Amino acid sequence: MRIHLDTDFAGDPDDACALAMVLGWPGAQLVGVTTTADPDGRRAGYVDLVLRLLGASGVPVAVGSGRSLSGRPMGRLPAHARFWGDADEPPPMRGSADTGAALDLLADSVQAGATIVAIGPYTNLGRLHRARPDVLSEARVVTMGGWALPFPAGYPRWGPERDWNVRCDVDAALAVFGSQADLTFVPCAAAAAAWLRTSDLPRLRASGPVGRLLGEQALARSERADHARLGREHSALPDDLANFHWDPVACAVALGWTGAQQEVMELRSSAVNGSLRFDRHPGGRRTSVVTAVDGTAFAETWLACVERAQLA
Repeated sequence: MRIHLDTDFAGDPDDACALAMVLGWPGAQLVGVTTTADPDGRRAGYVDLVLRLLGASGVPVAVGSGRSLSGRPMGRLPAHARFWGDADEPPPMRGSADTGAALDLLADSVQAGATIVAIGPYTNLGRLHRARPDVLSEARVVTMGGWALPFPAGYPRWGPERDWNVRCDVDAALAVFGSQADLTFVPCAAAAAAWLRTSDLPRLRASGPVGRLLGEQALARSERADHARLGREHSALPDDLANFHWDPVACAVALGWTGAQQEVMELRSSAVNGSLRFDRHPGGRRTSVVTAVDGTAFAETWLACVERAQLA
């Protein structure tokens, strides 16, 4: 199974968690990585760093969009020292969205039969649709995001504004939704059932240097987002919540993981206070939607893949 990641790497560490999982997934081949919300190539530099740590430096990486389709700047990163410890800050990767390298790499991946997994704002895919709609029409695309389900009882009362990847670039989300791509949404309401817990951290740290790095990044993210409080206050979440596995779940769905339930829905988009939601509507766009995730099974699947990635 060929996979291409389109990612806003080096923010929430779930992107790095997803990258490590894909490299350790049996039968998976990572054929390319493009960055989004990356105006200066720093995110791509961090991708290169983690690929080298995992012995996968041959995977092609291209710097993508730093601004939304409407021109809004994107790209703020957390402090290097807090999330990367003693690791030297990698040099930014050369290139920009203006060079078209990200679109070329995406097109190459589609032509190679790869599934595109969008785990950041969909700006690169929106640009690809505008420039080469015939390419995206041939693609299978799995997005982390697409507000097609409400959160069940026991979770925070989050609404469409929580759908970060869509909210960052609504125009790009509409472009992808309006394309002829074979599209699968992984809504936040479904992916929220998969977590990294602090009780998982000893095994994660013991898996190798990338496991230790991911563990420290998860703790930094947990402190920043106060995940411990969130877990205590909501019955569907664990009291020792470290982070949500948003992006790893999307990648697992793309790889055919059987622990996610899906339903084909006819959807129509509508605007809600600057965000988008996707509601059932007869005659709407046919879209596969993940409706439930076996979080317990996913925790073991993810940890085993990260361990395997460091044994290669």
